[in-house]
Amino acid sequence: MKEGKSQSTVETAIQRLSRLSKMCNINDPEQIKETLAKLQWKNSTKNNVAVICTYYLKFLGITWKRPVYTEENGLPFIPTEEEIQSLIASAGRKTATLLQLLYETGARVGEALKLQWIHIDVQRRTIYITAEKGSNSRILPISPRLIDMLNRIPKINDKVFQASKHTVRINFEQQRNRTAIKLNNPRLRAIHLHTLRHYKGTTEYHKTKDIIHVKTVLGHKNIESTMVYINLENAIFQEANDQFTCKVAKDINEITKLVEAGFEYLLSLDDGSKIFRKRK
Repeated sequence: MKEGKSQSTVETAIQRLSRLSKMCNINDPEQIKETLAKLQWKNSTKNNVAVICTYYLKFLGITWKRPVYTEENGLPFIPTEEEIQSLIASAGRKTATLLQLLYETGARVGEALKLQWIHIDVQRRTIYITAEKGSNSRILPISPRLIDMLNRIPKINDKVFQASKHTVRINFEQQRNRTAIKLNNPRLRAIHLHTLRHYKGTTEYHKTKDIIHVKTVLGHKNIESTMVYINLENAIFQEANDQFTCKVAKDINEITKLVEAGFEYLLSLDDGSKIFRKRK
């Protein structure tokens, strides 16, 4: 029973249950508890798997006391621009195209895998993202580089990417790990497909300081989901946050030009002129 869950949520649950079944007897609640306790997974992941097991055991008519793990409040890992580009450059053609898409749009991998050729507007250089997990669908700009990469993929049927989420993840992790060894950079192993979404949210907020804009780009329904990127931006770009270019405007024309250039109002002087600033 899907019980109102989206198809992507059901597919993820099946994958995690299948993975757990290779480690223990998932028909035995005690074995599940013991296995989860030993695994070096994040507590958020353990909680998610425990919930999935609850649905599965309920289907079998088995009740259990679900273990609850205290979730960490740590911030997501954000790689550098150079690290992301090194992964894209080292990946195979289709994986590189997918990574470029995730990097430019901040889409979830499930949303990217829903992409159809009709969703790509080459003339306007935009792409239509079909939402999942209760998010909002949106139309986002894409670069000529991404369009060129997409055009190099054979048009077998309506969908751009043919592989399943599980296959895509495995292929990416294998290529990522090889690149981490080749470049002697263990940080690359901390990059997951969803990391590019966090990177987009963080850098987009750094460029615009507009949390509503970031919410729209990522397709969030609730602003609370977007607020994390304020903390991430403050932490990562801490030094840059203290460096500003300041300008003085004496009339409405000068004010208009500064606002259009991205300056923000700071204060007014006794002579009526106004001071604006913009982060360097």
